[in-house]
Amino acid sequence: MTGELAAARIAYRDLCEIACSLDEAASWQPTGCAGWAVRDLVFHLLGDAQRALVALATPAQGPADRDAVTYWVDSPSGKDPESRALRATRTMASAWRLDYLTQTYRETTAAVLTLAESTPPDRLLVTQGHVLQARDLVATLGVEAAVHHLDLVVCLDRPGPGAAPLALVRRTLDGLLGRPVPVPWDDETWARVGTGRRALHEAERTALGADAARLPLLS
Repeated sequence: MTGELAAARIAYRDLCEIACSLDEAASWQPTGCAGWAVRDLVFHLLGDAQRALVALATPAQGPADRDAVTYWVDSPSGKDPESRALRATRTMASAWRLDYLTQTYRETTAAVLTLAESTPPDRLLVTQGHVLQARDLVATLGVEAAVHHLDLVVCLDRPGPGAAPLALVRRTLDGLLGRPVPVPWDDETWARVGTGRRALHEAERTALGADAARLPLLS
């Protein structure tokens, strides 16, 4: 198992444990994603897992045009000025019975991990209009899961992401920055700052210099 797959496995396991522990009241708590309740975010995470399943089963001709870092340079943004995606997600997530939604998420992530385990790390795959190696795809899945884990637990009494998924986020953010971040943040803080989930303090802005204006590096 590659390090990327090990981190993604931990990220999915932790998210599934949280999702499957939810009751109806907890599912309507707010998250770090503006306008999304917990169940809305779980529905979005299910969509991520379904996309991963399709990507892992969609071989591509080379060469790769993205890797685990450059994938995020022009990844689909969360901008939704007319709130169309927000309304659609709320409508669809509300239609699912909570236990069915969370169980489907558990089953889908298990299928993703099983397929990823049997896929050669250097196999070329297609997702979001780009070609990348399987190991890089899996890394992006781990990063997205870890970042949304931070969003999910904003108002829940649940633990945050594990060390391996957060280390994967750090590696990605440092790659996008072009150097190790010159501020002594722990992995979770860098994940929050680098994805726009926590504002910079003035001293941090000074330490980053011109790079401060580039944040967030992914969202």
